[in-house]
Amino acid sequence: MTHRSNRTLRVAGLARVEGEGALRVRTANGRVDDVELDIYEPPRFFEAFLRGRSHREPPDITARICGICPVAYQMSACLAIEDACGVQVPAPVRALRRLLYCGEWISSHALHIHLLHAPDFLGLPDGIAMAAEHRPVVERGLALKKAGNAIMDLVGGRAIHPVNVRVGGFYRAPTRAELRPLAEQLRHALDDALATAAWVSTFDFPDLDVPHDLMALRDTEGYPIDRGVPHVSTGASFPVPAFSEHVVEHQVPHSTALHARLDGEMYLVGPLARYSLNADRLSPAAAGAAADAGLGPVCRNPFRSIVVRAVEVVYAVEEALRLIADYEPPEPAAVEVTARAGVGHGVTEAPRGLLYHRYELDAAGLVVSADIVPPTSQNQSAIEDDVRQLVTSYLDLDDHALVSLCERAIRNYDPCISCSAHFLDFHREDR
Repeated sequence: MTHRSNRTLRVAGLARVEGEGALRVRTANGRVDDVELDIYEPPRFFEAFLRGRSHREPPDITARICGICPVAYQMSACLAIEDACGVQVPAPVRALRRLLYCGEWISSHALHIHLLHAPDFLGLPDGIAMAAEHRPVVERGLALKKAGNAIMDLVGGRAIHPVNVRVGGFYRAPTRAELRPLAEQLRHALDDALATAAWVSTFDFPDLDVPHDLMALRDTEGYPIDRGVPHVSTGASFPVPAFSEHVVEHQVPHSTALHARLDGEMYLVGPLARYSLNADRLSPAAAGAAADAGLGPVCRNPFRSIVVRAVEVVYAVEEALRLIADYEPPEPAAVEVTARAGVGHGVTEAPRGLLYHRYELDAAGLVVSADIVPPTSQNQSAIEDDVRQLVTSYLDLDDHALVSLCERAIRNYDPCISCSAHFLDFHREDR
């Protein structure tokens, strides 16, 4: 069917995303009636798992939410627990955390760019087909991912679900000598990252500018990764403890992940928001890569998010090299965090966007309540709106082409569906 008539477009299982979801679009009389990003993956109840657990456990438990961005969960959890206990870790611990987080950014972005997102721009079905036609490019992407994994392996203890992170710091800090080979690997990775940014800038990007508010952290020390204060593209900002006053979640019938509104409005987190609010904080090499790729100070086209991610890889590699060059092993590797009754908040920039944790502790240090707001759930409404805009603009396409375009629009956000589906309101009626 190719005319502006009544149509129902369905994608039963989204491909090249982490987790399980579907899409349904209904049009009638040449208009889009409804768009549903149907996240049907079962809820995972992590907030409930955390209740009654020791204040030392959230970094390890929440890391299991995601195999791609476990460091993000560990870092937000540590910040929130330390905030509740009135502890600030020293600068060497903060620097080592930032280095670990750079590893996750490099690994996650390299995976998405080369194996999940780039095939969309090359007219290929998947990364396997891409490897057959563009083997050197895929090998370059895998080398980048390997460099990110190497950081997480050395600093975090292993590349997936790191085990060296603890509340207050690390169980063990690497020596300068142990970091030296990593620096050599990262110098090669920087060349790969710059080549990747130049490569993705040559893609053909569909026209789409999103009007949503953008929200990301801003930090006094560089591009935001492991800390910062929430800022909005409207010019507003608010302290981290006020997060839940501004971001309100709600459930929709077609998703096991919560949707969210920022001061009542649809909004975006993630690379586009981060870049548009922090382009002035990029390192010289990353700023040069952005300029060479044709990015201005603000980017609102989600299809260009692949370029922004490539620029962020350049930044993360360069930042990792800086942190290794300045490295002073923390002594001790962790500070003691004594439990006390209180509420703490932590927020960091996961590869997919802002990730918020809140914990209430009792006097014995047990978790009374937990609240985790992942980036994918915050972006769901905006993703649906992007699909609505695209279908409205391209209604003359046949179903296959239009469905393909909708799937691309979803993959622009690198959605981590398993991260988002960890909560569900449950009401029991006994009869």
